[in-house]
Formats: sequence, structure tokens, C-alpha cells
Amino acid sequence: QVQLVESGGGSVQAGGSLRLSCAASGNIYSRYCMGWFRQAPGKEREGVAVIDTDGRTSYADSGKGRFTISKDNAKNTLYLQMNSLKPEDTAMYYCAADSFWCTVDVGTPVARVDYRGQGTQVTVSS
Repeated sequence: QVQLVESGGGSVQAGGSLRLSCAASGNIYSRYCMGWFRQAPGKEREGVAVIDTDGRTSYADSGKGRFTISKDNAKNTLYLQMNSLKPEDTAMYYCAADSFWCTVDVGTPVARVDYRGQGTQVTVSS
């Protein structure tokens, strides 16, 4: 059973930074497309960034130039470095693993994924 546990969320002022982490049970980072999506109250799930098994990354327009996704296969950990945060980045952020996510536009609404964590809240104040 795959388990994903996010950490690193919190409250920051606009312009600040946060680094989210996602620890996984099992060696899934070398087998699945990994990524982050977010969901704000009343809004759809929005893809943020993905990284494939070869380390290639893709970002939604909302985070390009500000967010960086990375992974450490040896530590079974996924990261999302978020800089220059804006109030519109406020959402619950989820780590996810999926077989096909890296083959679609990461910015499209996320209908389902194979595995996801419980989420970590990010709140950005103006």
C-alpha cells in the first residue's frame, strides 16, 4: 500500500517562500509520475507541477518561474519549492502519484490520481 505524507505548509506573507515535502512509503518515485496539485475552497483541483521518472518537469502557468519541483529517489521524497508566493496560491496542496499524469497538460483540472496524500495547507496573506 502506497502512502504519501506531505509536510511544510504554513502561513506566509505575499512574497515569501515555502518548501513542501512529500515522503512516500515504497519505492514509487522511480515508477510513477509524481506531482503536486492544489485545491482552494469552492474551486477545482488544479495541477501545479509534475516530475516524471526521468526527472523531467512540467509546470502549470500559475507557478512557472516561481515554483520548482524536485525529488530524491534515495530518500523517497518529493519537494515543491515555492517562491514569490501570492494570495491566490492559498490552497490545500496535495502530493500525488499517477501512471499517466505526466502525459497530459499539468494545468488541467485533476480528476483523479492513483495515489495522493492528505494535503498540507498553504495560506498566503497580502
